[in-house]
Amino acid sequence: MSPSTGTIITVAPTGAEHAKADVPNLPVTLEELVSTAQDCERVGAAMIHVHIRGAEAQPTLDLARLKDTVAALREQTNLIVQLSTGGAVTDPESDRLRVLDALPDSASCTMGTVNFGDDVFHNRWEFIVELHQRMRERGIVPEYEIFDLGQLASLHRLLDKHGLPAGGHVHVDLVMGVPGGMPGDTETLVAALRMIPPGATFSATGIGRTSLPVMLASLSAGGHLRVGMEDTITYARGERVRDNAQLVARAAGLAKISQRPPMPADVVREVLGVKGEKGLADVAV
Repeated sequence: MSPSTGTIITVAPTGAEHAKADVPNLPVTLEELVSTAQDCERVGAAMIHVHIRGAEAQPTLDLARLKDTVAALREQTNLIVQLSTGGAVTDPESDRLRVLDALPDSASCTMGTVNFGDDVFHNRWEFIVELHQRMRERGIVPEYEIFDLGQLASLHRLLDKHGLPAGGHVHVDLVMGVPGGMPGDTETLVAALRMIPPGATFSATGIGRTSLPVMLASLSAGGHLRVGMEDTITYARGERVRDNAQLVARAAGLAKISQRPPMPADVVREVLGVKGEKGLADVAV
């Protein structure tokens, strides 16, 4: 199965924005996260994009918790484990860089600063370069997160100046529909595809009500999908999401209808150049 005949489905189950008090079914403990991951794997997910929460269900980048999370997900699922280096918008750069010491299979690398609702998500050029280089040193495959079209120009600049990432393959996630970022519509996705580096694969994420339009647009353009309660807590108008597996199952169903069924994790590892657990463990930090 190749990227053109199958679909990579990533689940983003938690995020850093929703409060557990407001979204009681949000998975925030390690046990909840592992159970969610297993459910999502069963219905078609190959990769999990992880934010973790602390004892009071608040976002955290605590390294010990991150290491425990990576270990538990590897032990109890076959999913590719991708940690967020974005954290919450208030997290300092030093903490965000230290995420890589948990040695996940993959990690996000956001390609620029963006207005994020009422906040600002800061990503300085020097910080982006540092993330890119540290991931390559550790054998961690980056997923380049794109919140606006100009960030694709930054990605070209990064690759031209600093070379290919770990694994040798470029994979991009278009995060669409964030207030302050690019719109979640077909026209914008088409414009983005004109700027993606040659040979790269891409997934697309629609935030909130843009979730379904972006999903359909990405599938029609040969792209992959990221879904989950990080990105939307509404399944349909007036209907809250039951759990993350519900969103993954819908994505998997649409992928099958598009004749590009969900790709298993082992195939996705080959496509993205992800090393196995042993390969990461052998990399000196």
